Amino acid sequence: MARTRREAAREELTAQILELGRAHLAVEGAAGLSLRAIARDLGMVSSAVYRYVPSRDALLTLLIVDAYDALGAVAETAEARVARADLMGRFVAVAMAVRTWALEHPHEYALIYGSPVPGYAAPEATIGPASRVPTLLLTILAQMPEPAAGLAPAEAKVVRTAIAPLASSAAGGIPDERIARGLASWATLLGAVSLEVFGHLTNVVAPGQRTRRAFFEHQMREVAAGLGLG
Repeated sequence: MARTRREAAREELTAQILELGRAHLAVEGAAGLSLRAIARDLGMVSSAVYRYVPSRDALLTLLIVDAYDALGAVAETAEARVARADLMGRFVAVAMAVRTWALEHPHEYALIYGSPVPGYAAPEATIGPASRVPTLLLTILAQMPEPAAGLAPAEAKVVRTAIAPLASSAAGGIPDERIARGLASWATLLGAVSLEVFGHLTNVVAPGQRTRRAFFEHQMREVAAGLGLG
């Protein structure tokens, strides 16, 4: 169905608000976002902007969903280029895509994986977009030909209780031990990316784009091998 002129105008203005929101995010940070400031940049009164985005929290939600979806799309595209049988290659492709996107969009990465924004509680609308990359990695784990080693009874109980929300949804059918190892690999991936994005590799890993990219890829291959994907 074709969009009406009003719908097209609304989409265009919402896109402009998001673009300015990202620009302000880079300067003021998430806590400093202001719809009044964005309205001034648009040459509009703030009450007019509120008809499109009713609050700062609504703007944050739009920016968060947009960032998660952008990252998810990049990761999915990279993973789809790798042969289905190459599980390690698919895992590494996702990891490399996450790193590349994060370095190119550091402020948006900080918004979704940095410190929580004071006074903001993410609504359910963010859950689906936030799940895109983890679900992609779980899909790879689910296709491992050999089951992961089992857990000792005491460990199994702890793990089963802890991962119950994930095991009952996106990870249905994947052994608990494999889910736990997958979550550990996800933490390692985000930790490695965050160290680089937030500037914590100085005097730790030699500078230079090629060097750091190669070292990160080595790390992710080690992680994938530890998962049994190699």
